[in-house]
Amino acid sequence: MRDFISSRVLSIASSPLSEFLTLTQGVKNIISLGIGEPDFVTPYHIREEMIDSLLDGQTQYTDSRGIQPLREAIAAYLKERHDLCYDPNSEIIVTIGASEAIDLVFRTVLEEGDEVLLPDPGYISYEPCVRLSGGVPVPVATDSTFQLTGQALEECVTPRSKVLVLSYPNNPTGAVLDDEHLQQIVDVCKRHNLLVISDEIYNELVYDGVRQRSVAALPGMRERTATLNGFSKAFAMTGQRIGYVAAPEYLTAAFSKVHTNTILCASRTSQMGALAALVEGQRTDYQEVAKMRDSYDARRRLMVHAFSEMGLECYEPKGAFYMFPSIKSTGLSSREFCKRLLEEEGVVCIPGHAFGKMGEGHIRCCYATAHERLMEAFSRMRAFLERLRSQSCSNDC
Repeated sequence: MRDFISSRVLSIASSPLSEFLTLTQGVKNIISLGIGEPDFVTPYHIREEMIDSLLDGQTQYTDSRGIQPLREAIAAYLKERHDLCYDPNSEIIVTIGASEAIDLVFRTVLEEGDEVLLPDPGYISYEPCVRLSGGVPVPVATDSTFQLTGQALEECVTPRSKVLVLSYPNNPTGAVLDDEHLQQIVDVCKRHNLLVISDEIYNELVYDGVRQRSVAALPGMRERTATLNGFSKAFAMTGQRIGYVAAPEYLTAAFSKVHTNTILCASRTSQMGALAALVEGQRTDYQEVAKMRDSYDARRRLMVHAFSEMGLECYEPKGAFYMFPSIKSTGLSSREFCKRLLEEEGVVCIPGHAFGKMGEGHIRCCYATAHERLMEAFSRMRAFLERLRSQSCSNDC
C-alpha cells in the first residue's frame, strides 16, 4: 500500500512533552508541575458574558477578522499597555488562540527551505510548525540568563534566514528580554531584513517591576513585525481558545487568505468573552489580571526559595509562570530525572530537552499550582534528591 503520510509530517518527531505525559497514566496521587495552565477559573464577568451571548442567540459566524468591537478593544489595549498602534479595521485578526496565529503566520510567509531562527530553549511547538510550513528551524543558543543575544543571532544568520521568533517572557525559562539585548536583536533584524514574529502571550505576567517591551514599538520595527497574543494565560481563558495577530496591513491581508480558507472565524462565544475581558479590564485597570499575577509572584518566590534549599541551581524567572532549574548536578539526563521523579515520588515535571538542545540538563516546573500542592511537591522532590545523593555517595564510597 502507498504511504499516505506527507514527508513534512514524517519529518516531525513525536512530541517529547506528549510522550512524557503518557507516562503519568495509571500513576496515583500525582502532583503536576507539568502543564502550563493557570489554576484559576476564568473570571466570573467573562463567563457571564459568554453565557448571556448564548442565551441571546448569538450563535452565528462572525466577520472572519473577528467582531468589530473586539478588534477595537484589542487595538485600544495594545496602545494603552504596549504603545502599539494598529488599525482595528485592517491590521488585527482574531484567531483560535495564539496557536493558530503562530501557524497562520508561518504558513503565510515561508517558502520551502526558508530558515526560521528560534531561541533555544523555547516553546515546544515552534519547530514542528516551521517544518509543517516547509521552513527550516535554526536554533539559536541563549545566554546564561536565557536571553537571546545579538551576537548569537548574527552567527546563525545565513542567506536563507527569513524569520526570527521572539517569545518573551519565555516558556520554559521565565526569562525576559532587557532593552539592551532587544536593541542588539533589532539591529541584526534590520541589517539582514528579517521578519519578526513576536509571541507576547505572557506579556501581562512579569514581576519585580520588570517590563517586557514589544519589539514592534521600537523604531523601524513595526513594518517587519507580527505581534501575537491571546487571552489564555493572563485572563485564565485557556479553554476558550481565543487570540489574535496584529501586523501591518500588507501582512494581515495575506494572513486573511489563510485564516478565512481554513478557519473562517473564531468562536463568537469566545470572542464575546474576550471582549468582556478587555472592556472590564480597561475600566478597572486589569485588577483581575493583577490579582492572578500577584498570586503567581508569591508562588514564584516560594519555588525559588525551595530550589535554593534543595541545592538546585536556578535562574530566577522574571515572567510567565515557569521555572527551569538545572539538574546537572545529579548526573541524570533531564528525561531520566523526570521519569524517576514521577515513578518514585509522583511529581510531574517536563524534561528540558523537550524545549531544545540547550534545555538538556534542566527541567520545567510550572508554579501555577495551589500553594499546598506546591509544598507537597517540594517535600517529595527534596526526598528524591536526598535519595539520589545518598546513592551517589554510596557508589563513590
